[in-house]
Amino acid sequence: MIEKTDRRGFLKTGLLTTAAVATGAASSLFSTKDVCAQQVPDVAISHGQDAGAITRAAVEAIGGMKRFVKPGNKVVIKPNMSFASGPERASNTDPLVVREVARMCVEAGASRIAVLDNVLNSPQDCLKLSQIPAHLKDIQNTVVSIVQNQRFFREVKIPDGREFKSMQAVSDALDADVLIAVPVGKSHSSSGVSLSMKGMMGLIYDRLSFHSRYNLHEAIVDMVTVLKPHLVVIDGTRILGTGGPGGPGKVIPMNLVIASTDMVAADAQMVALGTWYDRKIQPNQVRHIRVAAERGLGSLDLDKLNVKNIRL
Repeated sequence: MIEKTDRRGFLKTGLLTTAAVATGAASSLFSTKDVCAQQVPDVAISHGQDAGAITRAAVEAIGGMKRFVKPGNKVVIKPNMSFASGPERASNTDPLVVREVARMCVEAGASRIAVLDNVLNSPQDCLKLSQIPAHLKDIQNTVVSIVQNQRFFREVKIPDGREFKSMQAVSDALDADVLIAVPVGKSHSSSGVSLSMKGMMGLIYDRLSFHSRYNLHEAIVDMVTVLKPHLVVIDGTRILGTGGPGGPGKVIPMNLVIASTDMVAADAQMVALGTWYDRKIQPNQVRHIRVAAERGLGSLDLDKLNVKNIRL
């Protein structure tokens, strides 16, 4: 059930409909396709207790997976599974959220789905304790893999980079038709928060240099000028409000999932909704989110976006 559309979206749709009726020429002024396109929100927030159901509802609200995945496409899904801990600790993405995203990709006709991460703990422990492989084992055309060997990466140029002009990224991600970010919302001791943009570091080879050699926030933004997801699905079923990225820390149930085509807006929305380090913070207080917006990679101003809330 759709709970509400923001005032901007309501006024836009309402004024178009009123104008069409008043002239008696709706079909000549606006096609059904035009009106539907204008109703698609910039950000969808789905609330409820069923992680799979709210994930599906959030993606459907922004046009459905078939908007992104076409028959025969190769898809890479990037969740958080870097830590040897269970879903209850919120350092990894809820496996039910990842499963639902993969299911929708299959339904849209994806020929291959690779769920990838360059993990920080023991690969075997991360795979087992995250529970992501176990939940995806029956999903057609889907493989869950840890990518650490350098042969799985290749050099890619960063034309707009400020901290670096090239990096080694996972070849499958560079070659994918569709890249989907599926991070969990969590705090991060170095970057403030770890969401869709910070999470892309799991697709590069030399993560250490981001922390030791470069300005971390600028480096994150350089990275996502190339590793820019087509779709962001943020797991907010519970967030790690303190102690991130690996925990243990304060796990806060939120029972929501955010979906957007705009990584900056999605991350900003999660920051605005969450409680971080026992306080509320504004999205522009997170430097890499602010810098990404300043560099034209997305929108930070949530008040100017069409944000749709859905409750199941």
